[in-house]
Amino acid sequence: MAVLEKIRRQTTVLILIIGLALFAFIISGVFGNDTGGEKVGSAVAEVNGEEISIDEFRRKVESTSRQYGGGASSIQVVNSVWNQQLRGAVLGQEFEDLGIDVEQDQIINFIKSNPSYSQSPQFLNESGVFDEYKFKEFIANLKANNPQQYQLWLQDEKSIIQRAKEQVYFNLIKSGVGATLKEGELDYKLANDKVDIKYVRVPYTSIVDSTIKVSKSEITSYINEHKTDFEQDKSRDLQFVYFEEKASLTDENNIKQKIAGLIEGEKGFRAAKDVAAFLDSGDSDAKFDTIYKAKKQLPTKFADTLMSLAIGDVYGPYKDGNAYKVSKMVNRKANGSVKASHILIAYEGAQRAKEGTSRTKEEAEKKAKDLLKEAKKSGVLFSTLARDNSDGPSATKGGDLGYFQQGQMVPKFNDFAFGNKVGAIGMVETDFGFHVIKVDDKEDVVQIATLVRDIEPSEETINKLFEDATKFEMESIDGKKEFTDLAKEKTYDVKPVNKIKELDENLPGLGAQRSIVQWAFNEGTDIGEIKRFNINNGYVIAQLTAKHKEGLMNAEDASATVLPKVRKEKKAAQIIAANSGKSLEDFAKNNNVSTLTASALTVKSPTIPGSGREPLVVGTAFALGKDATSGLIQGESGVFMLTVTKKEEATALDNYSTYANSLKSSGAARVNSAVYNALKEGSEIIDNRASFY
Repeated sequence: MAVLEKIRRQTTVLILIIGLALFAFIISGVFGNDTGGEKVGSAVAEVNGEEISIDEFRRKVESTSRQYGGGASSIQVVNSVWNQQLRGAVLGQEFEDLGIDVEQDQIINFIKSNPSYSQSPQFLNESGVFDEYKFKEFIANLKANNPQQYQLWLQDEKSIIQRAKEQVYFNLIKSGVGATLKEGELDYKLANDKVDIKYVRVPYTSIVDSTIKVSKSEITSYINEHKTDFEQDKSRDLQFVYFEEKASLTDENNIKQKIAGLIEGEKGFRAAKDVAAFLDSGDSDAKFDTIYKAKKQLPTKFADTLMSLAIGDVYGPYKDGNAYKVSKMVNRKANGSVKASHILIAYEGAQRAKEGTSRTKEEAEKKAKDLLKEAKKSGVLFSTLARDNSDGPSATKGGDLGYFQQGQMVPKFNDFAFGNKVGAIGMVETDFGFHVIKVDDKEDVVQIATLVRDIEPSEETINKLFEDATKFEMESIDGKKEFTDLAKEKTYDVKPVNKIKELDENLPGLGAQRSIVQWAFNEGTDIGEIKRFNINNGYVIAQLTAKHKEGLMNAEDASATVLPKVRKEKKAAQIIAANSGKSLEDFAKNNNVSTLTASALTVKSPTIPGSGREPLVVGTAFALGKDATSGLIQGESGVFMLTVTKKEEATALDNYSTYANSLKSSGAARVNSAVYNALKEGSEIIDNRASFY
């Protein structure tokens, strides 16, 4: 396992490094227009008539899966590759239509602007700058000596070129994004013009929902009027009963008794001199952990008890998570963990000094000594000094390094931290520079040996579970009783799952269960069909309960969303009809509500205290003159009527360039996602992933 893990880590690093290679003169055709061999086999997708080969797609899935190293499920990897391939296809077609390509100098500039490439230590020169020739040497060596990794690079180069083209494409669009001074002035006024109002609101909650009848045809009409809001993907509904393979109460008690029986006696855990050998003998499901731990690293529920044990004392059995444990105090180190803060003053040539550091060693020492004097003064916050002066990565945390044990820091730093009392402040020099150190806290650490027995179901329990699952499956398939009725009779919990998509994999309480989703979407699976699935830790008896077609939702599917909207519209119409022509005062009086006020409302923040966001109401107020009264307004939370009591225009500025530039920046920031989403939405995409995964 250790060898496999080492190979996996090295492979990941190599793939990452290979992704940095970008020089055409090293690799034949690296930056040419040829995108590789012909696509063969079935298509996993079509984008505007252009096929994405399943063979190419699978190669990328395999490569990406290796990079994740088991950190993602298979369908997560598939979806990740899908997003990359779809983006590449949609934008690639756009690049081809526009004739966008990239040259070597543009690609080099792309690398230099991307820290993941330009800051790789392997390719930096003595000045810490990306060295093209070091990179060239690496790729040449890779091509000559490691053909397999070189082939991976040939795959990666396509994505690198794609990103470089994207940078060119989006920069071209961003260059056309701007804002005039007049637009800047409008933005300023929308945020700073203010209006005060006196208003009456009759909330929709004043009418009981049950009094408003909404028909199926009204729901259908609403759907047809708002079609874009009610488009749905193909989906399925199902329900299931989960027979979980877990220990019974009898199993737990038996495990507790067995571990308790290992404590006493001449050969018991308490008397054991060599705890490592005892735990390795097979009586424990966990080996001896030699690491010393602080209180906060112990199980929270038992930390106080464990820390109070004397050397040789035993505590347990106790249940921690899904195991019974017995713990024995092996050793204790007083003040074995130190919490410290520091201010690092680096100088040119110091280890890991930031690029551009020009301070000499003498200058660094003088600055450190000055800060040491300052830090020792009464009332001075060490964290503030560190935040403002430290060259170390902990500066943002006020220099806080957290807790550490002996040997984790460089020797001089370690010796100061462990050799001085809490509150001590001093200075040491290391290869990183000069450190002003403050000892913040110290705590004991302990070495505890723990005998562990996992709580697992017995063979008897497993057999009983299989019998129960099989019996329920057969009886539910028999059909004499409905699935839910049969489960209720047997006191089994039925879990409904609605609107699962074709490429979903996670089911509530079960985790990733791709096989169940695939079964639900199989054309041969009929509504009402029941099937048993053997999964990790048990069995699932599932029933398909509904199929939903792609396209516009029907009234039943959309009712949960549409009903409140239609009901609100009917309430608004009812309130308006009952109060038409009334004055502000009569509107309040006849509906038994108070007249309220709101001040300093702006168009950009159209929120009325106590009523929430009401853009139409606030917009109406700005459209009226001072002392003018509106008609009845159908707002978000109720029907309003208002009178403008004050209007205040923002102070005119000499120049609105700051606001214009802000609009330009925010517009440019939206370009990448907005343009791609628009292109994707306008594309004809046929997705066949579910046929292969």
